[in-house]
Amino acid sequence: MPMAPREFDRRYGELDQVLRAYTGQPADDTPEHRSDALTAYLRHTWRYRPWTLVTAEAQVRDHARNPPGTLRIRLGEFYSVPDVQVPGGDVRAWLLVIADHIGRSVDEGDAPRPESPVTHWEWHARFPELAQLLGGWFSQDMPDEFEDHAAALVDYLESTDPQLVAGLVGEVHELLALPLDDPDCAVALASLGMEVDPPTPHGPRSWLRGAADTLVSGLSAGR
Repeated sequence: MPMAPREFDRRYGELDQVLRAYTGQPADDTPEHRSDALTAYLRHTWRYRPWTLVTAEAQVRDHARNPPGTLRIRLGEFYSVPDVQVPGGDVRAWLLVIADHIGRSVDEGDAPRPESPVTHWEWHARFPELAQLLGGWFSQDMPDEFEDHAAALVDYLESTDPQLVAGLVGEVHELLALPLDDPDCAVALASLGMEVDPPTPHGPRSWLRGAADTLVSGLSAGR
């Protein structure tokens, strides 16, 4: 039978986070080189959850050294490593390289310097509520569901807990503080799930500012 959530998290929860960071990214870590995916994971985790790094190292290393046996596979009580296209196909050796990089980062206090997200996983990890808004209300189906961008934003505002809305406003301002021009900002919004262009005459940055203002006004009005 599949593992209960508590047992899965105890054995594999942080391992799963590490490997999710490789979505759409090359698993090209070597003993001398740390991949963009692992650097993004370390940058985010050092900033927001540094206490989990030791757990991450232990879970990654343990899974490499003790892959699931026949019984655990038959019972479904194991973690299936996603196909991350490891060069050469030696996943166990690659996992040990990752564990070494994480351990060295902890031992040496080697936290990647703060910068804009560079991977799909990192954008979503850093801006979760903005991803919820853009992927849920501004997908390619938006023109069929809402009259315009403003109507979609009002629907989000009226159907979302005010504390989450307030958190979203903070995320928008944090994104706008990054050194992104309009083309870079458009890429960021697409990474976060937006599949429609901002309404004319707005560019991505001006639309985000206006959206934040609308949400703040709605919160103030008690919507």
